[in-house]
Order: sequence, then structure tokens, then C-alpha cells
Amino acid sequence: MTNVTATATVFDIPLPLKQEHEALHERLREATRAPGEVGERARELARLMHPHFVKEDEIALPPLGLLAALARGEPTASMEGVLALTDRLEAGLAGMLDEHRAIVAALERLADAAKRAGLTGIVDFARDLVQHARVEEEVMYPAAILVGRYVRQQRDRPPSAAHRGVT
Repeated sequence: MTNVTATATVFDIPLPLKQEHEALHERLREATRAPGEVGERARELARLMHPHFVKEDEIALPPLGLLAALARGEPTASMEGVLALTDRLEAGLAGMLDEHRAIVAALERLADAAKRAGLTGIVDFARDLVQHARVEEEVMYPAAILVGRYVRQQRDRPPSAAHRGVT
């Protein structure tokens, strides 16, 4: 799912993020086809990651599609629909971070099994996905929450302040 409708407004996930998620999914699919323990560990990881990726695609990544317009100073009333997403993200952030911890633990098990099997591509995938999780935790989730806070601030700003350019 790459678009989310919130109060009749569609927010597109930025294409580079969508492509990165698709590439990670493909690498995971490849890992699940590995024989033995490596494939088993990859399938365990897939069971953890699928619902998490769905949640990210629903609430965490679509708000980031507004960043460029907001940075250009082009907020619109239709952006208010993003508040439903960012409020859900903020309320569920602790749970999403818990999911990341479980995913990282599964990635460590996958990497260990892949090292023993000499599957360096899968070891590299595990390392890349851990880095991806860190970027989400330290950059993307906070940025998505800030999008919501900024949109709310602009919506709630007194009209006189908006006309004077007061922030």
C-alpha cells in the first residue's frame, strides 16, 4: 500500500522511500528461499516485518510526502487530513519501536545463521535492514510526527499572525 486516504486526501509515500521498502521486501523474499536454518530465520523475520511494514505504509511514511511542500512554504487546508495519521503514529510510536527491537533481534539471528552458512549477501541484507530501522527511528518517524505538529500549528494559528508572517 503506497497511498493512504485520510479525510478524502491521499498522501503519497515519497518515491525513494517506497523504492527502498520494495527493495528490502525483495531481498527478504530471496532470503526466505535459502535452505535450512537461514531460510527458517528469514521466514521468522518476514512474519515480524510484514505487519510492521504495512503499518509504516499506512501511518508513518505518507506524512513524509508533505515535507517538500511544507519546506517550500506551501501548506494547504487539505493537508489537515495528515493529522489522523500522525496522531496514530505518535500514539503508537512506542509499539513500533518495540516491533523494531523484535525485528533487530530476528535480524541478528538471521545474520548469525547466514554467517555460519557463508551467505554473505544475506549477512549484508541483515546489516542494511538494521541500518534502515535506525534511520526510521532517528529520522523518518520523528520527521513524520513533526509534519503533523507543523500542520496542526499552521491550522491553529490565529489569522492575524498568518497575515503578519508571525511564527
